[in-house]
Parts: sequence; C-alpha cells; structure tokens
Amino acid sequence: MAKAADKAARSSVWLDGKAHRRRGGGQPSGLDRTRITEVTVRLLDAEGLAKFSMRRLAGELNVTAMSLYWYVDTKDDLLELALDEAMGEVRLPDAEADEDWRDQVRALAREYRSLLVRHPWVSQLVGTYLNIGPNNLAYSRAVQRVVRRTGLPANRLTSTISAVFQFVYGYGTLEGHLSTRAAATGMTLDEYFQDAMSTATESPQAADLIRDSQEMMAARGGDTVAEMLERDFEFALELLIAGIETIVARA
Repeated sequence: MAKAADKAARSSVWLDGKAHRRRGGGQPSGLDRTRITEVTVRLLDAEGLAKFSMRRLAGELNVTAMSLYWYVDTKDDLLELALDEAMGEVRLPDAEADEDWRDQVRALAREYRSLLVRHPWVSQLVGTYLNIGPNNLAYSRAVQRVVRRTGLPANRLTSTISAVFQFVYGYGTLEGHLSTRAAATGMTLDEYFQDAMSTATESPQAADLIRDSQEMMAARGGDTVAEMLERDFEFALELLIAGIETIVARA
C-alpha cells in the first residue's frame, strides 16, 4: 500500500523524460503532442472535466483511442500537459522592469483569476498533480520574485503567497463555477443570478439573510454581476496589499 501511494505521489509526465518520450512503432499520421494537447484544452473548455475521455478526444481528432497512447502513457499525463498548457496563457511581469511590487502583485492576481474563470477545469486539476511543468514553474518563480520584493522577512513569504494567491484561487474557482452553471442553463450570468436569488427567497431562512444583505449589496454598486464580481475582487485584493504594507511597516 505504501509503495503504491509513493508511486502515485511521484508520478508526473514531467519526470523520467515522459514529456518527450515516444513509444516504439510507427507514428500515427497527422498527430503530434502539441495538437493533442491543444484539442484537449479545447474539449475541456467546451465540455468540462467530467465528460473528458481519451475516446472522446480520439473522436475529435478522428483517430483511434489507442493511437493517442503513442504520445502519452495515461490520461493523467495528458491532463497534466493540458494544465501546463493553460498556465502558459498567464502573462508574467518583466523580471527586469523597474515596476512597483504592488502593481506586479495585482497583475499576477488578475491574470490567475482570469485563467481560472476562462478554464474552470484548471482549478479541479491544481494540486492533483505535481505542477512542475515549465509554464507553471515560470509562474511560481514570478510570484516568488515579486513577493520577495515586498520587503517582508523570509519567514513570512510563503504565508503571504498563500494569503494572496489562495484567495485568488478560491475567488476564481467560484466565479468559474458560476459562469459554467449559468451557461449550462442557457442563461446569461445576470439572468442566472436573478433566478437563483428568486429561488432562494422561497426559503424563509434564506429570505431573511437576503433581506438583511440587501443594503450591503446595494452599497457595493455595479449594474451587472460581472461588475459586482470585479469590484469585490479588486477591493479584497487591495485589502491584502494593504495588509502586506502594514506588516512591512511594523517590521
């Protein structure tokens, strides 16, 4: 049991040369790993992680499912490749730029949030794998580099990264789920929100909470759900940045 768990923990497409290894035999015509990964990302965006399968992917590529295994050993390997492919969309701040750390934290947080909303399946895979692909490592290095520039002591850096980017992960994940659910019902985000609020008021307990929250929700501002989400995210991010500034000033 322990050996099996250890093997699972160490398994990664980025280890032991798996990311570049090919099986013996002839190469399936018209395929390459780049194309397979790109189509995987597209299918995950369109249909979600639950519906994804090697058979479904093979059908989209018009090949047999077995031919895909010439490029990857397992479905998990392919999902790990797709995860890193998506992470490659994140625009990273210039390491040489003389830019304020606050602006770089904002930029990285916004980019990560956008990624999670654009690709809701990403949040389901983060932490499932080792995430040591080149794009994810580049993002992690950028985060560490920027947080080091805050002036915080070394023993507070990992806590700061967690506070900021786990907040972004949670916010982006919930926002992505909301968008996915709205799309599945054929409603716009605003229509889905209004329908959900109307349904919730049918419960006496929920109705009381919604009534008590109306003043706060009205004060928040924003004519659309997207605007409300944007304002909440930006203010919460500013609270975190202000907290970092306070800790640095105390030190």
